[in-house]
Order: sequence, then C-alpha cells, then structure tokens
Amino acid sequence: MKLCLVVMLGTLFVLINGMPPINREYNSHCRCLQVESRIIPPDSLRSIKLVPEGPQCPHTEVIAGLSTGEKVCLNPQSSWVKKLVKFVLEKQMQGPAKAQA
Repeated sequence: MKLCLVVMLGTLFVLINGMPPINREYNSHCRCLQVESRIIPPDSLRSIKLVPEGPQCPHTEVIAGLSTGEKVCLNPQSSWVKKLVKFVLEKQMQGPAKAQA
C-alpha cells in the first residue's frame, strides 16, 4: 500500500514538473529550421514578424509573409535583413508618436 502511494506521488510529481506551461503562444523549439539570404523584392513582402530569442529558441527569428501567402524565414545576419528590421522597428517607434501629436 505504501509502495503504491509512493509510486503514485512520484508519477504525479514527474507529470506536473514535466508539463509545459499552458499557453497558446508557447513553442518549445525554433520556428525557422532553414533561413533564406536571398533578397526578396519589397512588393512581394506582406508582413515581417520578429520573434526574439528566448527559452524556445536561442536566436532571433525573422519571418516574412509573402504576397503569395508563403512564409519564409530570413537570415537575421544578412545585411539587407538587418536594414529591413531596423526600418520596421523605426517605423513602429514613429507610429505611437504620430498618434499622440
């Protein structure tokens, strides 16, 4: 009886500590398995999503949404991607300032 109780408590402990947080945004791995370095024409870009480094992935990910509906992971080390990210971040910083003025 004691052995059964110990096994049950041990199993419960392992299950509780081994479970990931309950969150829809939680992702236990990097989204980008391959990255593109080729330049994508600006008229083909629909959106840019920046995923900062964190416990799910050790590096920043840049995901481009194309006009075709396809999503492409961009190489954040490419010079053109760095310029694009800088442009997007600057534009985001200017947006709230214009709304307050």
